[in-house]
Amino acid sequence: MITWLVGENTFEVREAIQALAAQFSGTLERIDGSELTLNGLPDLFMGVSLFATERLIVISHLSSNASVWEKLPEWLPRMSEDVHVVFVDTKPDKRTTVYKALKAAANVREFPAWSDRDAQKADQWVSERAASLGMKLDKRLVQHLVNRVGLDQWQLSHALDMLSLLDEVTVETINNAIAPNLHENIFQLFETALEGKSRDVAEMLKVLSIQEDPYALFALLNSQALTLAAMAYADDNANPTKEFGIHPFVASKLARQAHRLGKVKVGRVLEAFAKTDADMKRSKAEAWLLVEQLLLEVSR
Repeated sequence: MITWLVGENTFEVREAIQALAAQFSGTLERIDGSELTLNGLPDLFMGVSLFATERLIVISHLSSNASVWEKLPEWLPRMSEDVHVVFVDTKPDKRTTVYKALKAAANVREFPAWSDRDAQKADQWVSERAASLGMKLDKRLVQHLVNRVGLDQWQLSHALDMLSLLDEVTVETINNAIAPNLHENIFQLFETALEGKSRDVAEMLKVLSIQEDPYALFALLNSQALTLAAMAYADDNANPTKEFGIHPFVASKLARQAHRLGKVKVGRVLEAFAKTDADMKRSKAEAWLLVEQLLLEVSR
């Protein structure tokens, strides 16, 4: 039997391997495919060991080993029925004949990394994971946690493990126990600027400038500005939260800001971002200075 776990979501890949191991009575064997040689294939694919009648073998990163990967189609029909081989790859080349041969022979399961469009999926996963840990998190707390941590399942799992040790989980305890990710910091920065708190903006930028890249920060700010525009210019029948994959927590906050500012002021915000984008591409001034000038202009 052949199983192929494909994708960059290493957390869900690990969970899938653990589930397969739980159904297997023997000992799971792990092989680094990048170090595998052609001479080692017969022992892996065709026979059982002296101490087991069945084998579960997990081979990772085999596609990075060109000499063995190219010969794989020759070995697929020769695999023993007593051996369950699990191939694990993050992003194999779909254009190759090896990919097509393995896909035809294997039970393929894909685990793509979560993107902004998976916000609701993340909420549901956190809610179910919390329940399995004996925690009761309402929808508001789940959305706050996802927004604060981000869409990394490793970080979300770690955060839930930490929160499960507390007697009570509230917005305050989440903020005290869990450090915000960059997206959360950027959202707070943008919201602070929209509220006209220029002094607070300057203080936040001092902290962020120590550890963040100004171009990456500007890209995230620009994403927030586009989300604000989507909320401001959406007609009554539109659903920008669903259409643009915006997290409900972020959407609700920026919707309030959009309603408060109105289309004209939101338009001016977009013009300021467009000008800063052009200035950064022309290297008209130091990047951090341009970001600071932009946010101070937005706060006015």
